[in-house]
Amino acid sequence: MNNGKLKTLTDNIETIIRGKSQEVKYVVTALLARGHILLEDNPGAGKTVLAKTLAQSISEGAIDFHSANGGVAFKRIQFTPHLLPMDLIGSHIYDEGKKDFVFKKGPLFTHVLLADEINRASPKVQSALLECMAENQISSGDTTFPLDPFFFTIATQNPVEMEGTYPLPVAQLDRFFMKISFGYVSEEVEFEIYSNYLAIGSGSTTLKQVLTYSDIIHLQQEAEKTYIHPELVKGVVRIVRNTRTHADIALGCSTRGGITMIKCLKAWALVNQRDFVIEDDLRDLAHAVIHHRLIFRNNEASRSALLEIVNQEVSRLAKLGITTKP
Repeated sequence: MNNGKLKTLTDNIETIIRGKSQEVKYVVTALLARGHILLEDNPGAGKTVLAKTLAQSISEGAIDFHSANGGVAFKRIQFTPHLLPMDLIGSHIYDEGKKDFVFKKGPLFTHVLLADEINRASPKVQSALLECMAENQISSGDTTFPLDPFFFTIATQNPVEMEGTYPLPVAQLDRFFMKISFGYVSEEVEFEIYSNYLAIGSGSTTLKQVLTYSDIIHLQQEAEKTYIHPELVKGVVRIVRNTRTHADIALGCSTRGGITMIKCLKAWALVNQRDFVIEDDLRDLAHAVIHHRLIFRNNEASRSALLEIVNQEVSRLAKLGITTKP
């Protein structure tokens, strides 16, 4: 296993994103699971910086995209109410030299995409992301363009200033493998950030390219091979099905959500230096992977219902005394 490379990657990101080790691991997990992640938090929590830092930590290598920052190709789209789908996908323009229409690719043709404040764009624009996130391709007219296998979306939204925003529908939320919040750092970490904000902001002395494009593709393949005991798979099945019957949950988790949980469990184990999944991984990932796929009957249920289901299942698995190693 090359999990030493993953620790190098997370450590490198944490030279810029201070005090958020767990959240950094979540982002890398979503990348290795070949998924996408939604970051929801107050302005100034470091969401945009995290996306840039991830891209700059990975060397471009022998690939087609050109990147000005020296890492894999990174594009940032500021979502606003006047944005149109063609602003993301691209459009056909007339080429005088060829005397024909040619397709000019939009910013979705990249490796790491930052969809900033995604809930400020109209549902029509939000839906333009659906195909590329779910099928790794973009259609324009009768032509389909494949995206690079690396394609990874980090979307952000703020829970404040909700005027003039369009909440993401359940179908769109379901495309995100994980949804997390950053939260504020501890007092000690905040003091460190204030004391070194110039060096941290520029990243000139700390940030390095530590992995290559090929490394990430290889690690994604390694994540798929991570061992998960059949009883843990059954545990995921039970959690998913119990969300559909719980009295305080109006809409439970889909089968797609369960498959996503399996993928994330395998990637999470790899990020944590293991080639096998353990029971506690279910508790570590359930909220990030499943919570945003559910509709709860009230706020109290949103805080407790899923946790209750997961705790019951982890306790059941612990009593079985299974050997989670292959």
